[in-house]
Amino acid sequence: MLLLFVALGALVAASLAVVTSVRNDRTTHTAALPSTSSATPPSSTTTTTSVEQQPPPPPVDPCAEKITALPLRARLAQLVMVGVDPRGPADALAVVQREQVGGIFIGGDDVGLLSSGALASVHAASALPLTVAVDDEGGRVQRIEALDGSLPSARRMAADLSPDEVRAVAQDRGLALRERGVTTDLAPVLDTSGQPDRTVIGDRSFSPDPNTALGYALAFAEGLHNAGVTPVVKHFPGHGNTTGDSHLGAVTSPPLDALRGTDLVPYRHLPRFGDVVVMLGHIEVPGLTGGVPATLSPEAYALLRGEFGFTGPAMTDDLGAMRAITDRVGLPEAVTQALAAGADIALWSSGGRITEVLNHLEGAVASGALPAARVDEAIHRVLTAKQVC
Repeated sequence: MLLLFVALGALVAASLAVVTSVRNDRTTHTAALPSTSSATPPSSTTTTTSVEQQPPPPPVDPCAEKITALPLRARLAQLVMVGVDPRGPADALAVVQREQVGGIFIGGDDVGLLSSGALASVHAASALPLTVAVDDEGGRVQRIEALDGSLPSARRMAADLSPDEVRAVAQDRGLALRERGVTTDLAPVLDTSGQPDRTVIGDRSFSPDPNTALGYALAFAEGLHNAGVTPVVKHFPGHGNTTGDSHLGAVTSPPLDALRGTDLVPYRHLPRFGDVVVMLGHIEVPGLTGGVPATLSPEAYALLRGEFGFTGPAMTDDLGAMRAITDRVGLPEAVTQALAAGADIALWSSGGRITEVLNHLEGAVASGALPAARVDEAIHRVLTAKQVC
């Protein structure tokens, strides 16, 4: 009997030990668990929110690296178009080799440089695509008449031909220009004018009616495009009804509000023209330019970029041979003021002085008169238009 009690006691003691162990183990595990009343469970949205707040990568600018790689002088050289001797390639070749200018302009009556193959060596000397421009509108203003025949004036084309026929005429002309090495034609004229034929615009305008002028200018530009030649539409903000001829002196247009119903109407359709350059004229516009020519007026470029939404290159009319400019300021400073105001390409047909102009521009950048950011903005447009980037 004693043995039985001893055995039962041992069994009870063992059971109590097991119960105590289980309780202790449960207590240990319970203490290890987080308290649901005090701890916040991990949020599945915390990581998602973090990812969503990451800023998107900045857009890649294909031109930035190319612009950065160009020294300042090379950038400035891309922003000028200089007249060259039309008799042969020697002058053009020297200008391009010496300063790597962005463009050359072939004026005058001699056609030596436009003869077959003459421009090939000039193009080959340029590290970047070279703009080769002529003024070939038709009528009083044409360049390859002696080589490829005559074009009628814009006014005559609008009177005798349909827009489709004008498109075909311009395409044929563009093909002839392109074959001779020309890349850019300073045409068509968008000005509206009913003035006599021999006035500054006169028969260079397709029509005094802005919508008719638009239709024919658009057809002419499309023909050039089809031939691989870049059109230059002109003369923003409107030279068709000015007080005189900017070749001979200062001119004034009707006030800005009046231009909105005439010369400026075609510019509201600039997107339809595709890749073009817009030339600004040396025109003082009451209510816009504050007594200076549009080519030197920041307000004129702002109007073109803002209200008319143009994003391509803007160029000046001739800064070296037109008295609306030359009576006011010398060539190097005129180029500087035009670029600072918003031009992307500064033209002077008179030629020469390229080293003098570039030296002056470098000094203007150093002094802040020509902001470096303005230079980079301009060359970005020029290189984009040349399809370099």
